[in-house]
Amino acid sequence: MKILLAEDDTKVADYIVAGLSEQGHSVDHLADGRDAFSYCLYNDCDLAILDRMLPGMDGLSVVKALRASGNSLPVLFLTALGQVDDRVEGLAAGGDDYLTKPFHFSELVARIDAIVRRKTDTKTVSTLNVHDLTLDLLARTATRQGSVIDLHNKEFSILEILMRNAGRVVTRTLLLERVWNFNFEPNTTVVETHMSRLRGKVDKPFDTPLIHTIRNTGYSMHGPR
Repeated sequence: MKILLAEDDTKVADYIVAGLSEQGHSVDHLADGRDAFSYCLYNDCDLAILDRMLPGMDGLSVVKALRASGNSLPVLFLTALGQVDDRVEGLAAGGDDYLTKPFHFSELVARIDAIVRRKTDTKTVSTLNVHDLTLDLLARTATRQGSVIDLHNKEFSILEILMRNAGRVVTRTLLLERVWNFNFEPNTTVVETHMSRLRGKVDKPFDTPLIHTIRNTGYSMHGPR
């Protein structure tokens, strides 16, 4: 997915660009509101992440101008302005979501995913499929080639995240945050241990591996390419 990030804090911008790039997104960064507005008008992208307090043209004005021009590009505000009135103002101006700083990276990713889901599919997803593997989110069962795979809760959570992001890189940090609620580096091999067990159940009995290690980054799930 192609994302525009309009953020004038270089440190924050570098952190977001690096994290989203690890997720497989293409991120263009601008630090000026006018430049961001022009970019949205004349470039194809899937989502814009806007700070509200941008030089040149503030984020709120960028969104208002986009909507006035008929541009429906999904916009996520990422800002230090976190009062209720600020959030209401941002959403009323045409923003699709509003996240305040400081923020957890996993929440930013989750909100991006939610916006994309609303845009691309309004139906409730109850099953996920990757190659010959099916995950039933309602029955909480996994099957591959018709065989039921017995999963513990953590294994099911990991598999769901991998399948929801099929074809994209899921970082070890993201798994720690979402599955174990760790917001720091715990210096543990818990991810590797659970991933090894998950592979033993999902991949080992079958001919085609679906879980792939991305060295020094994380994991990706996909079928044969």
